[in-house]
Amino acid sequence: MVNRINIFKPDTPMGYDDRIRILKQRKLEETQAKSKMKVYQDGDDYGSIPAPENYQFHCIPNHENGSWYGYDGWSKNFHKLMSEHPVYIDPVDAFSCRWMFSMIWFEEKSPEKGLHWNPNFSYDYLKPEQELYGIISGIGSDAHFGGDYQLGLSLGWGGLLEKLAFYRKKHPEHAEFYDAEELVIRGIQNWISRAIAEGERMAEAERHPVLKENLRQMARVNRNILNGAPKTMREACQWVCWFNMASRTYNRDGAGFQLDEVLKRYYDADLEAGRITRDEAVFYIACLLLNDPHYYQIGGTDENGEPLLSEFSYMVLEGADKLDSACNITVRVDKNIDRKFLHKAVDYLFKNKNGWPRFSGDEALNRGFMRLGYPESLARRRIAVGCHWMSLPGLEYCLNDCVKINSAKVFEVALDEMMSQEGPYSTERLWELYQKHMARAVEVTAEGVAFHLKYQQYNEPELMLNLISHGPVEKGLDMTCGGAMYYNMCMDGAAIATVADSFGALQQRVEEEKRIDWQALYHHLKTDFQDEGGELVRQMLSHSPRYGGGNTISDQWAVRISNSYSEQVRAVSEKYPGCEFIPGWFSWSNTIVLGKQVGATPNGRHSFEPINHGANPHPGFRKDGALTAMSNSICAVQPGYGNTAPVQLELDPGMGRGDEAVQKIADYILTLFEQGATLLNINIVNGQQILEADKDPSKYPDLVVRVTGFTAYFCSLTPEFRKLVVDRILIQGGA
Repeated sequence: MVNRINIFKPDTPMGYDDRIRILKQRKLEETQAKSKMKVYQDGDDYGSIPAPENYQFHCIPNHENGSWYGYDGWSKNFHKLMSEHPVYIDPVDAFSCRWMFSMIWFEEKSPEKGLHWNPNFSYDYLKPEQELYGIISGIGSDAHFGGDYQLGLSLGWGGLLEKLAFYRKKHPEHAEFYDAEELVIRGIQNWISRAIAEGERMAEAERHPVLKENLRQMARVNRNILNGAPKTMREACQWVCWFNMASRTYNRDGAGFQLDEVLKRYYDADLEAGRITRDEAVFYIACLLLNDPHYYQIGGTDENGEPLLSEFSYMVLEGADKLDSACNITVRVDKNIDRKFLHKAVDYLFKNKNGWPRFSGDEALNRGFMRLGYPESLARRRIAVGCHWMSLPGLEYCLNDCVKINSAKVFEVALDEMMSQEGPYSTERLWELYQKHMARAVEVTAEGVAFHLKYQQYNEPELMLNLISHGPVEKGLDMTCGGAMYYNMCMDGAAIATVADSFGALQQRVEEEKRIDWQALYHHLKTDFQDEGGELVRQMLSHSPRYGGGNTISDQWAVRISNSYSEQVRAVSEKYPGCEFIPGWFSWSNTIVLGKQVGATPNGRHSFEPINHGANPHPGFRKDGALTAMSNSICAVQPGYGNTAPVQLELDPGMGRGDEAVQKIADYILTLFEQGATLLNINIVNGQQILEADKDPSKYPDLVVRVTGFTAYFCSLTPEFRKLVVDRILIQGGA
């Protein structure tokens, strides 16, 4: 057991705010400990706690290489881990347990050892071109789609077992699937049962009356949901906690749900029955977000176009504010959004400076998804539950954020081909070659996705998310291979600014101004501007008009690049019946990794330096870093089919938190989404503070930043990741 020893005297004040304050302090202590452990670095905060140093997981291998794969391997090892997982109970918290491990972190699945993919199914034939074009294929990727929590809440663990038994009789040929899913649930119930026993034991020993009663209620809640479906808000939140913790343990799944819709009905029923107060409900929300900062959406409309905003939506923001920690709440901004609510959301952004909430553009997302042929009612159900991505809860499989094409690498291949041939050289000739190679890169990427869909069930089936999806249990098929209703496969492009700036510099400096010829420029690229005169050439190139500057040459190239990419991604769908490939522009934190694949580029970028972040311009795109120009540029390159090209905005807190600042940002958000933007991430960070924190992160243990689609404690980032954030904030936000 890994429990908090009670240090509080019986007369210690223990109201809800007191308890949140205590929980937050403990959270910071745990974060400090995790920041020194590799597996917890450079990712979402997750809500996990450090595992006991003396615990070691001994796997049950089902392959000669010592690892495990498929239904049998994953279910047996998960059941074993659930049966051993230490029980953590904090008597101050509203909910039992916290998770400590993810199975994909264990040595037996180490990517460094190449054991994360089942070697019985080789894709070596795809690797040469994947490497040629800098493709992150998505093969073997997991969990990047959203489940329908309402399905799980309506049935409970016992109901899910009954559902498995019912459909097992209909599909006896899929016994392996049903065996695995049943073992998964039995493992989770084992963990819950041990938590009940521990909670009751702790209640007997507890001296503080409030905490003693809390532990008793905690045990009672868990007894109620061990088999039965949740009936109260506290039971529903605890069920969600168990699912989140188990799913994180399985494969780090972090997709949440429409928080102000799913939990509101429990709160309303409790309120009507006199079982709950508003303050108690806000406390439960804070504890839910403490347990795990999953990606949750609030606001927007239901499938009929009716607004989902309510008093409960305000309570979600209030709970997050009281916790004041890393958080991944997205506010869906529709054209009729309550301005008072939008202002409140923006005010919390200024108040806490933790990078939350973020904002998604309802109209552009819906309109884009409908271009795939889906009705508007379905488009409205597709919600923000990931770094930059949307998902139909429990209905679609999509590999969101797992598939990337490095367009800078494609550009480099095209330029090398052109320069290996005889002249004349031109940007139009280069553009033709770029399109040819990008078309092939898209085809290779689609081939990789198809391979994943065929064989992932034998590698790592989605045993957790299958349970709260519509189709897998009914069919006896994994979500990856026929269980889903829709296969809307994400295919993100990366490095749009790097490529657009390169085309723009070539057009202006080489073709229009004739300040350097093609062969001389190519020589400087291949020597990384290190030969005589190279730095002067680099400076000349880097000072050409950039993407993000406001209808510059490079802005025009960016629109051309994005439109062409969307057309090529959509065209490849015709070769794969049953799949819709959807374009996006997003790099996640792969700006560093993808940059290391590419030599010097004509925008003045040195060899192997990072590419641009997502759809944002390169740092230094314009001397004044004009917000309007940058926003207009990103709006102009939206992919247009329901996936995003996010705006990443860095603001200095010097503008203040007053009504005027809140009004300006709220107006900016509305204007941005009217112009077609799909997602907005905002950091409000002091430049001087971020520099000091970069030198010694331990001085700022509570500093939270939005790294990309996710928020994280700054102290948990490695120096390389910190640089990615620091450079972006200093140059755009101003230090």
